[in-house]
Amino acid sequence: MESEKLEQVWRAVCDQVKSYNNIDPSQINAFFSRLQPQAMSEDFLMLTADNDFIKTWIERHYVDFIKQALMDLYRTAFTVLIEVDIAAEAAGAAQGTVASAPGAPSPATMAPAGAPAAAAEGAPAGVGGYTAGAPTASQPPSQQTAAEQPPIASQIADAYEPDDGDDLGDVYQDEDEPGGPDRPTSTLTFENFVIGDSNRMAYSMAVAVAEMPGKAHLNPLFIYGKSGLGKTHLLRAIQNYVHETMPNLSTIYVDSAELLSDYMEASAAHDKEKSSYKNFKTRYEEADVLLIDDVQYLQGKKQTLDIVFQIFNKLTGQGRQVVLSADRAPKNIDIDERYKSRFNSGGTFDIQPPEIETKLGIVKSFVDEYRATEGKASFSIPDDIQMYIAESSSSNIRELKSAVTKVIYQMTFFNQPDLSLDDVRSLLENHFSGGPSKRLTIADIQKEVETFYKVSHADLVGKKRTRNIIYARQIAIYLSRQMLDLPFNDIGKKFNRDHSTVMYSVTNVEEKMKESRELREELETLKQLIREI
Repeated sequence: MESEKLEQVWRAVCDQVKSYNNIDPSQINAFFSRLQPQAMSEDFLMLTADNDFIKTWIERHYVDFIKQALMDLYRTAFTVLIEVDIAAEAAGAAQGTVASAPGAPSPATMAPAGAPAAAAEGAPAGVGGYTAGAPTASQPPSQQTAAEQPPIASQIADAYEPDDGDDLGDVYQDEDEPGGPDRPTSTLTFENFVIGDSNRMAYSMAVAVAEMPGKAHLNPLFIYGKSGLGKTHLLRAIQNYVHETMPNLSTIYVDSAELLSDYMEASAAHDKEKSSYKNFKTRYEEADVLLIDDVQYLQGKKQTLDIVFQIFNKLTGQGRQVVLSADRAPKNIDIDERYKSRFNSGGTFDIQPPEIETKLGIVKSFVDEYRATEGKASFSIPDDIQMYIAESSSSNIRELKSAVTKVIYQMTFFNQPDLSLDDVRSLLENHFSGGPSKRLTIADIQKEVETFYKVSHADLVGKKRTRNIIYARQIAIYLSRQMLDLPFNDIGKKFNRDHSTVMYSVTNVEEKMKESRELREELETLKQLIREI
């Protein structure tokens, strides 16, 4: 078939695939652009991919859709063969050193929503089970001075040079060696992160950062969302991905509580050992990728924040990657405005509570993981029980997984393989925290709103009508209605308002929420604070 006709056929196939339900066109655009049609007959299509990762991912996730599209277009069952274009793969590797040049494809544009993207142009990728060769850097970045270190894009390109040997010591420097990068300590990877509409964008941007750390438009990367939604999973996935594919880069993951503890120890020993404080800063300043989890805990820790700010500015100024996470957006963290501005200066993305489909996917993934780790290929949890867990659990994924664990233990360790849905309802009767909270009161909600918006209780329930007080009052009324499901009149009594005023406040907030994502984020943050009372 002529090449021009073959290209037309392939475009038609791509368009057909994008028309199917549950297919995200952005994924198809990102992945199928890395495929080239090579040959076609009446029941055969051969495609080439520009690296092995793309080939494997397409075969696992999209080849059936391609076959279906061909069937729909030509009413014939096709065999679809995908091979790696060796020349394209070699050319891509050779171009790795210019991946950050003006005009080079951006990882953010390549990372599809819903699947780990291939590495940025010029570098074979590795995610989870698809691991690129782990090379040996001639000198670890941590043993070079800042002036000697090449730009991070060049270091990434170096990571794909041929390996000098098979010894594991060539891959990961011993963690006891001075300045050695932290070893991966987690099984949390991009491959075992369950993707849904609630977390798709944050996931895609995390993949983009992992593939090409230090790109200005995603530096820093700030991921936020309520506890238990997967922020730590994404930070650890970035850490593990960089360790696998670019082991010459130093990556440090640290929780804010650990960071604070490190700083306090260094400060306490400062007078006795002059090097302690310097060593504390040097450890973090030599990181090529620094990941700080739960930065909201640094509220009120001015000295630690100042040090973090200095480290942050030094790393980003040198083109090194910083990734931050928190349980709220930067603007809702009670810190100095300059910190908020810098934290928000790169890419800021939220993770929303998972929808039922995503929660069900997490349940299935957890069951699959149990099968694999325990070697029990025939083990299963009935579909109605899986759906019950997904529908009954709150947005906290830890709660979801612990519910699945309870059911697994009941079926295996307590020898109840035929557990029924009624049995599970009884087993998990007091497990879930979802639904309206019965222990809360309007006073609890008022107190948290007053603290959040810095207004007094007297003003919240009084007659003042300044804009900030009216705003806080309407938010408190709305949350009282939504979280407690009380009658308008009962709510009004606690705010010294009548029935119609309360109804208006609730309706007004609901209308504003439709237009304002910031308001929705504020409300989610407030709900989380209220639930933690």
